[in-house]
Amino acid sequence: MQSAVSPLWDDLRVLLALHRHRSFLAAGKALGVSTSTAARRIEALEAALGRPLVHRSNGGTSVEPDALDLVALAEQIESGLRAIRRDEGDEALSGTVRVSLADTIVQPVTQLLCELRRLHPGLLLEILSETRLVDLARREADIAMRSSKSSSPAVVHRAVGRASFGLYAAPSYIERRLRGGRLKTADFGRHDFVGYEGMPGQSPKTTWLTAHGAKRFVLRSNSHFALLEAALQGQGIALMSDPAARTTAGLVRLDVDAELPSAPIFLAYHRELRNVPRVRLVLDALDAAVRSALR
Repeated sequence: MQSAVSPLWDDLRVLLALHRHRSFLAAGKALGVSTSTAARRIEALEAALGRPLVHRSNGGTSVEPDALDLVALAEQIESGLRAIRRDEGDEALSGTVRVSLADTIVQPVTQLLCELRRLHPGLLLEILSETRLVDLARREADIAMRSSKSSSPAVVHRAVGRASFGLYAAPSYIERRLRGGRLKTADFGRHDFVGYEGMPGQSPKTTWLTAHGAKRFVLRSNSHFALLEAALQGQGIALMSDPAARTTAGLVRLDVDAELPSAPIFLAYHRELRNVPRVRLVLDALDAAVRSALR
C-alpha cells in the first residue's frame, strides 16, 4: 500500500505542470484534468508532506523554492517513464528513437533518417534541435551528436571524426570588402563578422576569431540559420564547419593565412541502449553518413 507520506506520481505530475505553466488552469489543461482536480492534488501533496508547496498570487502560481527538489524528482520520473515506453518493443526495428542535434546539421541528418524510415516504417523518430546539451544520462534523448564528451559514466561516446572549419563570405561582401577573396589575420580587426552567442560548444569558434583579431561582430545569434542568412546577405564573414557550408550555395570559402580550427564529432548514447536494435540501427546509419561527409 502507498504510504500516506510518500508522494504519488499523479500528485507530483501536477506540481511539475504548475511549475511549467504557472497556473492551475493551464496545468489542468496540460494534464487533461479540471482545475479543481489539479488543486486537490496539490492540497493532498501538501497535507502528506506537511508543508506548503506552491505560492498563489495575482501574478500566477509558483512553486516554493524549497519544493524545487520535488519538481526535479518529478522530472526524473517523467523521463524514466518516457524511456520505459520507448524501450517497449526493443527486439524489433520499431518504436521511437530520439536524436539530439545542433541545427547546423539538422537538415542533412533529417534527410538521412527519412530515408531510413522508408526502409523501416515501424521506426518512429523525434529530432531535437537544441542549443543546450541534452542529458543523456537522464534519457532526455537516445542519441546525441556533439563535439564534447559527457562526464557521466552512463554515457558511451563513439568518435566518428573531426569537422574542419573555414571562413566564408558572400560574393557581395567579397566584392565590397575583400577583392580576391584572400584574408589576412592582420586585417581581421577591420572586417565584419557574424558569430555565435549563447550556444554550448560554439564559444571556441568565437574565441578563435577574437584571438586572431576579430573585433566587430555585426550580428550574433544562437541559431546557425540566422548566421547563415546574415552571411548570405553579405553582412559579414562567418566561421562555419566545411561539411555544413558545402550544402549551402552562395558562400565562398576564403583563403586565410592561419591554421583554421577543427572539432571532434561524437555520437553519444546511454550505455543501456547499446543493444537496442532500433537505436543501434540509427547509430550505425549516422556513423556511416558522418564518416562519409567528413571525407
